[in-house]
Amino acid sequence: MTSISAENIVMNYGMIKALDTVSLEVDKGELFGLIGPDGAGKTSLIKILSTLLLATSGKAEIEGMDVVKQYQDIRRQIGYMPGKFSLYQDLTVEENLNFYASIFGSTLEDNYNLIKEIYKQIEPFKKRRAGKLSGGMKQKLALSCALIHKPKVLFLDEPTRGVDPVSRQDLWDMLQSLKKEKITILVSTAYMEEALLCDRISLMDHGKILATNSPSGLISDFKKPLFAIRSGNSFEIIKKLKAYEHANSVYPFGDWVHYTDKRNTIDPLEIKTYLENNAVSEIEIKRIKASVEDCYMSLTSKNQSYEPV
Repeated sequence: MTSISAENIVMNYGMIKALDTVSLEVDKGELFGLIGPDGAGKTSLIKILSTLLLATSGKAEIEGMDVVKQYQDIRRQIGYMPGKFSLYQDLTVEENLNFYASIFGSTLEDNYNLIKEIYKQIEPFKKRRAGKLSGGMKQKLALSCALIHKPKVLFLDEPTRGVDPVSRQDLWDMLQSLKKEKITILVSTAYMEEALLCDRISLMDHGKILATNSPSGLISDFKKPLFAIRSGNSFEIIKKLKAYEHANSVYPFGDWVHYTDKRNTIDPLEIKTYLENNAVSEIEIKRIKASVEDCYMSLTSKNQSYEPV
């Protein structure tokens, strides 16, 4: 059963097209990720789906209800956690939770079992003002408030931005637990490694969805041989490979440069020889398995390229 659907969503901010005919479907109980950098359109899409923003055109439904015509009904059945902490900073942890529960005619006790694993980590600070919490504690409080009325659909806009690695892992552990409650979760992130924690993902760039699949499915679709190359000068590797007539994609990846060829079969020795003949020395080259980030770079390289500065 489809829990979230969007069809040909367009969002313009003046002359800027933030979303360009975006369509997707999320199944009930699915943990679905929107993956992409800042400016990809993730926040605009989540705001439209959570009834906080009117699209320029297109149609969207949550649990079979139209986001424009039935927005009031939808708001009773969704939880929303924005990228920026937006709870009342002068209220305590306990006061924020009670306030948000009261909005939905509920209490902390009514749905305590749903948020228990999250709340018990912040309960020792329940008398502390929200504004005085650490980034990780603010995140847990915001998620508790978004779940306090037991929503059917949960929207999380870059929930791990700016928090420490331990708190990031804690949040993803919590999301996996929430799946057992059959809550549909749509989460956005710019961290490619978090894509592996989702059931399915959509890769987004410049307002478009480039591909939608499971993380393993996307990686399986990466057919070209992928090579990791490095030497003492990554700048020179990128520059020389960009000029290579058989180069398909070239981009930096940490200390390495990732490379794919236009040909389906290629001897890495040929690449090494080409670089040596172009004054690149101490070359290390190996064939590797693609990651989600490699899939993303491959898709975006069709429209843009990396130029070293």
